[in-house]
Amino acid sequence: MTTATVDPRKAQSPEDRAALWIRLATIWHAILVVAGLAGAFLVWQGEETAVWQKIIFVVLLLLMSGLSGAAVYNINQRRSRGRNLSLAVNYLGFLFALVGSMHQLNMFVGLDSLADTFTRGLPFLALIFIGLWLGSQTDRFEGDLVRQQQVRQVGRAIAILAGILFLFAVGLLDGLATIPGALVGGWETAVFLTATVLFGLMVWGMWQQPIAHAFQATNADTEMLNGYLFLSPNLLGFLIFFAGPLILSLYVSFTDSDAFSTPNFIGLENYAEIFNLDIEPLANADQLASDVLDVTQYDELNRFTIFGQSYVIGAQDRLFWTALGNTLQFVLLAVPLSVVPALFLANLLNSKVPGMRFFRAVYFLPSVAAVVGIALVWQWLYNATIGYINYGITLLIDLFNTVGLPLTDPQIRWLSESNTALLAVIIMAAWQWIGFNTVLFLAGLQNIPRSLYEAATVDGATPRQQFWKVTLPLLGPTTFFVVTTTVIQAMQVFEQVFIIMGQNPAGPSNSTLTIVLYLYQKGFQRFEQGYASAIAWVLFLLIFAATLVQFQRQRTSGSSYES
Repeated sequence: MTTATVDPRKAQSPEDRAALWIRLATIWHAILVVAGLAGAFLVWQGEETAVWQKIIFVVLLLLMSGLSGAAVYNINQRRSRGRNLSLAVNYLGFLFALVGSMHQLNMFVGLDSLADTFTRGLPFLALIFIGLWLGSQTDRFEGDLVRQQQVRQVGRAIAILAGILFLFAVGLLDGLATIPGALVGGWETAVFLTATVLFGLMVWGMWQQPIAHAFQATNADTEMLNGYLFLSPNLLGFLIFFAGPLILSLYVSFTDSDAFSTPNFIGLENYAEIFNLDIEPLANADQLASDVLDVTQYDELNRFTIFGQSYVIGAQDRLFWTALGNTLQFVLLAVPLSVVPALFLANLLNSKVPGMRFFRAVYFLPSVAAVVGIALVWQWLYNATIGYINYGITLLIDLFNTVGLPLTDPQIRWLSESNTALLAVIIMAAWQWIGFNTVLFLAGLQNIPRSLYEAATVDGATPRQQFWKVTLPLLGPTTFFVVTTTVIQAMQVFEQVFIIMGQNPAGPSNSTLTIVLYLYQKGFQRFEQGYASAIAWVLFLLIFAATLVQFQRQRTSGSSYES
């Protein structure tokens, strides 16, 4: 009988493997430091890349280099921070390399093709779920291990066979067959795939439990890493698709970008053009603006008289100030019309009368309906010839004439006259927003303790006094939220105007031109994207200022449910 022996010098303990991974991680991050610095230098020296793209890549490469350098130092000190930094750098590098590899292999184009053929694989996809379900039914044969194993194997076989048939049906195997050709086609693909494998291996290695023990990682460190791992899809989506474009738009606002040629940095010229105003006195109220204004630079914006002296205001960008005035009018009218009625509706719907659930759903429907559909319906209602609004006004006028009150039918041209077009949009928007605000107020009302109303009733308070002294003060937080969100929504109004006004969204005499609509015209019709970005940031500052004022007022009032 022969006995096998193992040379203890050749057997690696978990501690030895951990030490090997730590040395490899140190070397790897040292390479990343050098690669990041060299890459940043080469990118900045490149002539074909746009400046904003250079800035983005250089910042990312320097960030990778800096974090990798910090990881090397902390790994050598055996600090858990070094492992955490290594995992973060390698995880982000893995995602970047993976996306790059998918792009080089034309997988995103393949996904579009997969959408066209996916329906052909639906029967086999259903068969996969049937196989998985069958394999989970082993509990029905409790005590019979042989039968449980057979059922599990049959379910697994069905799922695997259905999966292969699904791949054939949707043509995915044909797409996979093109990968070797893509690998041969260019060195970029090989670089991205190699980087994907290396980053992935480093993530896997540094995540192992022996490595965690070597860095004396605690349960708090593990929970933190798991938390960030689950947060990473949303966090990265926020950084890439929201914060990144936001910062980029700030840079673009300082350029003359037109989306085609290379943008030139022009500093604050876009903002100077927006806010460039000139106020000049007039000899009389009827004097021509061209007599006092430099008409090559300024257009007449408005006139006013104060203390008997007339003045004219000239603007370098008259349309921006027109859009700002229309937007403020929209806010001042649409917000009260959608908030005040919502508050009273919420009080009515908060009662215990039978059928209130139906009315709650009815009032909420406009807020979930598509804006396009709502705008088209209101466009028909506003029709001066066949619209039901003018038809109802005509019937009402006829009724007054019948009882001896002589009135003339105004035949309002809602969308064709400058003095009614914006009002028409305001009415439609307020009607659409009332339902959502009503639900918010209703939720706030249901959080107010009933005992307060009972105590007020015992003290002799009337329902009107209860509303003003109990309901309104305790609805302070809800009112703040409703008013703030409605103001933001109103200042960003675009879809309602763009759809209901048809071929001329700006309306007669620019009466429905709003800031976002003007931004759209500048950026996507005239391709002045630098100027459009500046308008966007001005709008952001206006919204921020309005929100800050409301927030300060809310803090001053100190209203809350616990008061």
